[in-house]
Amino acid sequence: MVQSSAPTVDAYMLEVSRERLPYIQALREACLKALPGWEEKMSYGMPAYGPVGAPDVGVAFNSQKQHVAFYAGQAAIQKFAAELAVPGISCGKGCVRYMNPRKMDFAVIEAMLRDIHDRRQPAC
Repeated sequence: MVQSSAPTVDAYMLEVSRERLPYIQALREACLKALPGWEEKMSYGMPAYGPVGAPDVGVAFNSQKQHVAFYAGQAAIQKFAAELAVPGISCGKGCVRYMNPRKMDFAVIEAMLRDIHDRRQPAC
């Protein structure tokens, strides 16, 4: 799945492959837990989270063909660079790519989410 046309995150979840679903579901749950007061919506064909009514997205994720993408923003990726310097993880300007979803360290992801939420700045 590169870009979904699902109208809701629940509908998006139904499209995720069985192999990736536990990781994508855990990522969704981490976002809901760590981003209180933010709304969950679909943006650019992927689940996204941001302050209610804000046009900018705080964070987003997607199940890409070759990896799970976590759009955390440049500031969070720079702050957590040491924790993300793991084989099987690559980082772009604002995206963390998990080539192997088993490499997803949810303690680090939740810390990144809390940092993004506390800064109250759009990540994407």
